[in-house]
Order: sequence, then C-alpha cells, then structure tokens
Amino acid sequence: MPHTPSAKKRLKQSQRRKARNRSVKAELRTEVKKVRSSAAAGNADEAKSNMVSAQTKLDRAATRGIIHKNKAARVKSRLSKTLKTAAGKK
Repeated sequence: MPHTPSAKKRLKQSQRRKARNRSVKAELRTEVKKVRSSAAAGNADEAKSNMVSAQTKLDRAATRGIIHKNKAARVKSRLSKTLKTAAGKK
C-alpha cells in the first residue's frame, strides 16, 4: 500500500493503464480470432476485411506500447500466411 502522495498517484495511474491495456489486448485477440475463423470457413472477402482491421489495431497497439512491435509484426505475418494458404486451398 503506497504511503506518499506521489506513490498513491502512480498506483492510480498504473491501474488505469492496466485496465486500458487489458481491453485493447482483448480486442486484438477478438480481431485475430475473426480473421482465423473466417479464413478457416473459406470466406475470403470477409477474411480480408477482417485482416485490414486487425492489422490496424495491431499497429496502433504496437505504436502505443501495449504490445511489442515485433509481436505485432509476427502476428500480422502469421495471419497473412493463414490467408494465403486458405486462398490456395480453395
């Protein structure tokens, strides 16, 4: 438990940031899941549109420091690979 006023303020700030970061990460997982499920179902157009929104959210999260930039790049790469293989199977 913080004792000084500055430590109390830092605790409140970190709690707000933690809540915000958790919600952003949850949105990211949802977007990635949408891309994967639509690619698995064979909906190429839907998967591509979901991919665009997922890439945007991943880039924004990486820019804001919520996730590492290499993680964003890795996830985008794997998603695009998934889309290409799904398109090739069709």
